[in-house]
Order: sequence, then C-alpha cells, then structure tokens
Amino acid sequence: MARAYFPVALDLVGRSCVVVGAGHIAARKIQALLAAHATVTVIAPRVSPRVTALANERQLQLAERAFEPSDLDGAFLVLTATDDPAVNQRVADEARRRGILVNSADDPPNCDFILPAVVRRGSIQIAVTTSGTSPALARHLRQRIETLIPPAYEQLGQVLAEVRQTLRREGIRAEAEAWQAAIDDRLIAIVASGALTEATELLYARLRDVRSSDFNPAPDPRVHSSALNPGVGTPPLSGEGPGERSSRSQIE
Repeated sequence: MARAYFPVALDLVGRSCVVVGAGHIAARKIQALLAAHATVTVIAPRVSPRVTALANERQLQLAERAFEPSDLDGAFLVLTATDDPAVNQRVADEARRRGILVNSADDPPNCDFILPAVVRRGSIQIAVTTSGTSPALARHLRQRIETLIPPAYEQLGQVLAEVRQTLRREGIRAEAEAWQAAIDDRLIAIVASGALTEATELLYARLRDVRSSDFNPAPDPRVHSSALNPGVGTPPLSGEGPGERSSRSQIE
C-alpha cells in the first residue's frame, strides 16, 4: 500500500540545504535546489564534473570528504544520494535525530518526503508524484503534461501576476470565477504573440469593473485552441477512456 503524502511547496530561498553525494543523481537534485535559490552544501569524497563545475562557479559549497554529523549543523533540509546504503542510512538517522527532513534517493524508508517530477513554466510549477511507487511513471506523466502546457504560459503567469498586483493596489477584489472566465483562448493567443502589454490591458479591463456572475466573454472565432496548445489532439493519458477520467483528475 502506497504511503499517503501531503503535497507542499517549500520556500528554500537562502536556507541551508545539505546534499551528501555528488554523482549523476545528486547533481539533478542539486540543480533543483539551486533553482529554488537554496544555499547548498555538498559533501562527497568523489565528485562528478557537473558538480565540480557548479562549485567552481561558486553556486555551492563543496567538501570533498566523507560525511560527518556536524555537516548538518544549521541545515533546513537534507538530501542523500550516494551508492553506499550504509552512508545513506547514517545521514538519514542523524537528520532525524536532529529533527531535519531528509530524502534518500531510491530509499523510501529513509525518506521523510519525496521529490516529484516537475513541469516548469517560469514561476508555474506542476508537480507529479506517484507517492514513490513508480518514479518512471511520474516522469512519463511529466513528459505528457509538458506537451499540453505551451511555453506561453510562463508569460501568461507574468501577466496575471501584474494585473493581480494592480487590482490589489486599487482595492479591487475579483472573484475566482471572474479570473477563470478571463483566462480564455483570446487572452492566451495575445500572450503567445508576444503582445504582453495588450494582454495586460485586456485582462485588467475584464476584471476591473465586472462581477463574476456578469462576466462571460464570447468566443473569438479567429482563435483556435489547437494553435495555442500543441497538446490538443494528442492521445489521452494512459488508461483514460470514455467515462474514465481518474488518471487525469489526479494531476489537474
């Protein structure tokens, strides 16, 4: 029976995160931590060229030696990814003794949390997890979702954030239904064309004076969803047939 995990997004900006191990798997985890602007320290007697390059660029602190318990002093989060189960166990035991959350690569008993497969579009992140039962399936689903979310959604997120801040400054609160109705094919098409100022003005105008119950934008016949979203028309997710939406509903 799969464990029941509570999905969260952690704020790691400036927080100390320790990675024990510096191979291929560790390098992927290190890159994810750096993308979250964590302060990363890597402990490993053998270091891959990729991790060495990051250290040379001063993106992380590197100690080329065996793990010591004091390495966890002040740590907020710990990741271990070595090829020695005894080392991974020792790190996990020490982290838990100190009350620090720990993740051990491909070692569920020594994981307080799991790392999902992630689709990124700027500040937008879509995380997929199988509760640790099948990382390969999580990666498969991530690849499928990437085909459904075009790159323009990164700019769309920027437009929505700007309008949201403007409305807040003006003391205007648009209902959730109004936001949902405002994000239509026409708006996405304008964003995809690169006309972000026009998109911002359109979204602001739609939300400034309207109540959610009044707002129902008419479809624009010039806009075709298939042109905006390369995933439209692709086969459904595996296992999803007529009247069978369980696979997709779990990731929406």
